[in-house]
Amino acid sequence: MLKSRFGKRLSGITTAVGRVFSKFGLSPNAWTMLTLAVAVPGFIALYYRQLSAGLLFFFIAGCIDMVDGAVARFTKKTSAFGAFLDGVVDRYVEFLLYLGLWFYVRDAQGFILQNTVWIMLLMFGALMPSFIRAYADHKRAVTSPKDLERMGGLLERSERLDMLYVGMLAGIANTAYLVYAIALAAVLSHVTSLQRLFFVIQKQR
Repeated sequence: MLKSRFGKRLSGITTAVGRVFSKFGLSPNAWTMLTLAVAVPGFIALYYRQLSAGLLFFFIAGCIDMVDGAVARFTKKTSAFGAFLDGVVDRYVEFLLYLGLWFYVRDAQGFILQNTVWIMLLMFGALMPSFIRAYADHKRAVTSPKDLERMGGLLERSERLDMLYVGMLAGIANTAYLVYAIALAAVLSHVTSLQRLFFVIQKQR
């Protein structure tokens, strides 16, 4: 949602980011793999209940995730494989975050449901929006590239991760705040899935 609203403003920022980080000499795909390399110690930190360190590593991974695309566009090295690799690595990074959060909150006080249930709902809810878009395209239920881009939704990946990062930051003071953020992100992820599902249904009329 935020990406679609502020895309024009962000384009200038990404150009500047691409210009700066292209000077390091790393290819866009190398930046993509670096995202995963940084996420691994983030998971390890959460496994050992070091929330501050985990937040720092995953925040850095999120920043690097913006760098690869910016460098690719600035150096004119965008490619279908690069976009594919970026999407695959994004899912692994996200999974490492959720798995790490499960280890961190599994024994904490739950909120309405057990924390394990919230994490499972979050994992599935995070997968479904991108699956609905990809499957609608695959089955030709939505044929227009513009319509595929317009699917959007209340809580896309970037907003979901931002919500969790804020929850992790607040969770340093009190784990309950992190649990609330996980629960909210889980619910809104499924709301987003329903929004995309209804969007596809409307295109059949």
